[in-house]
Parts: sequence; C-alpha cells; structure tokens
Amino acid sequence: MENSLIILLQLLLAHILTDFVFQSKSWIEHKRKHKGKSYKLILHALLAGFLTYLFLQTANWWYVALFISLTHYFIDWWKILQKTDNLKYFLLDQLFHLIVLIIAWLYLIHGFEKLIPFLLDLLNSPEILAVIAAYLIVIFPAGFLIGKGTKRWQDEIEATNKNNSLEAAGRFIGIFERILVLTFILTDNFAAIGFLIAAKSILRFGDKTDTGARKQTEYVLIGTLMSFAITILLGLLVYYFVF
Repeated sequence: MENSLIILLQLLLAHILTDFVFQSKSWIEHKRKHKGKSYKLILHALLAGFLTYLFLQTANWWYVALFISLTHYFIDWWKILQKTDNLKYFLLDQLFHLIVLIIAWLYLIHGFEKLIPFLLDLLNSPEILAVIAAYLIVIFPAGFLIGKGTKRWQDEIEATNKNNSLEAAGRFIGIFERILVLTFILTDNFAAIGFLIAAKSILRFGDKTDTGARKQTEYVLIGTLMSFAITILLGLLVYYFVF
C-alpha cells in the first residue's frame, strides 16, 4: 500500500513540476501561436515523460514515461486549439492529465483487477454514501433552497438600488462556505466554524446609513444564517448517526 502511494505521488509530482513549475508564460504563448508544430510544446511533453521516468526510478518503466509524454502532448494540443483559455478548459485539461496518471498508476501497481471491487465497496459503504450525499446537498439543493427563501428580499434590493456586486459571487461564496462548514463538522473541528463566521463578519457593504446598503447587509445576513443552519444541521446528522 505504501509503495503504491509513493508511485502515485511520484507521478503527480512529475506532472506538477511539468505544468506549473517549469512551464513559463513564454512557452504557453509559443504553444498558442504555433499549435501542434510548436517545438516548446514538444519539449514540454518530453519534459513530462523525462520527469516521470526520473521520479519512478525504474529503468524498465520507460514505456510508462513514453505514454505520459505522448498523452501530455495530445492533451495540451487539444487545449491550445480551443478559442478561449478559460477555467473550464483548464479544469478539463487537468482532468484529462489526471485520468492518464491514474491509468498509469493502476497499471504499475496491477490495480485494474482491484478497481471494480474497490468501487463496489464504496457504493456499499453507508459512511461514504452519506458523506457524498451531504456534500452534494450543500452544494446544490441547499443553494436553491436559500435562493428561493431569500428571493423576496433580493427582489426588493434590486428594485431599490442598483446591483453593484459581482455576478453570481454570492452563490459561489455560499457554496464554498457550506463546503467548509460541513468539512469542519465531519472532521470534528467545530471551533473552526467560529473563525469562519468571524472572518465573514468583517465584510462591509458601503455606508450602513444608506437604506440600500442596510437592506443588502440584512439580506446577506439572512442568507448566511440560513446557509450555516442548513449545513450545521445536516453535518450533525451525518456525524452522529452515520459515524
């Protein structure tokens, strides 16, 4: 088990160094300009294979390094062919690299035959299923519930003053907030929730003597309390009845 983890970490470290440490902005620009013919793209892919070979420290696994190098080239080529370089394509690019690394890792540890039993064990574990369900609830249904519950005040704010907040910022803040609270509860770090509340309490929305600003602050406070209440109750249910 320990040796398997070491191999996975070696593969991950080689990838991180290749994509985020040894790849400069000029390399990225050159790849975007010359696409598949970019010699820096080729060097980048070769570097991925070389670092993989170096970290694995096993001469007989040269074909794994070659596999990593070739797949790295084609994945990066696919990415630079996209018209925009946004978060979506960055995440997809990294997901494809991660899938390749996992395939290589499973091959090296002879883990393919263990994959299906492992997944079946996960799907039959009440603890794992409860945790997955809890995170999905705080990310998706909880956000819709809070949005519906605070809609009357949101409409009132939009009618009385111009919305000057970032688009969808509140929704993403709420999602990360609930993920953190749930994680703190499931890891038995209840005190950390207090620090999160204190950190959020320093937020200010302009001059509180202004009616619109006061309404916005009250709206945010209602949404925050609903968010914390839902997540804490759900987290406690999972913590005390499943674990």
